[in-house]
Amino acid sequence: MFLPTLLYGYLIAVGLTETLTFITGFTLGPVAGFVSGLSIIVISDIATIPGPWTLPIGIIIGIIGVFAAVIRRLIKQLDFRVMVVSAILLTILSETLQNLTMVALFNTPIIGTLWLGMPTLVAALANNLILFPTVGLRVIRMILGSASNGNNSNAILP
Repeated sequence: MFLPTLLYGYLIAVGLTETLTFITGFTLGPVAGFVSGLSIIVISDIATIPGPWTLPIGIIIGIIGVFAAVIRRLIKQLDFRVMVVSAILLTILSETLQNLTMVALFNTPIIGTLWLGMPTLVAALANNLILFPTVGLRVIRMILGSASNGNNSNAILP
């Protein structure tokens, strides 16, 4: 709460929020993914600074879990490339929607808000490009592998 604004923008973009939401949505389905993302944001904001942005941002992060479940239905094999593309597309979607939420809540100019949100986008993109294909891929394979009793843990189960 006492960090300079620019530094705070970088720090909030670094973490496991999107990765955990993606893992939950991919392995347990869209409802669990959505609830996971929403819960992470609401609980973390209660511990820091809740505001009018808490619920909309929670919904946006929850959407990552829904998209993870959709991605599972669309792909045949989960691999590094799928995780990288997912990280890029979902991070851009999430950060853009979050910035547009700030525009709506605080009546700020769209271009200025998107421009000022660029450092957070870059930090979130770097974070997710590292965590999705490493931690996310490994945890998803472990969960799906244990669900299939270790048989063909690299394949996506129906």
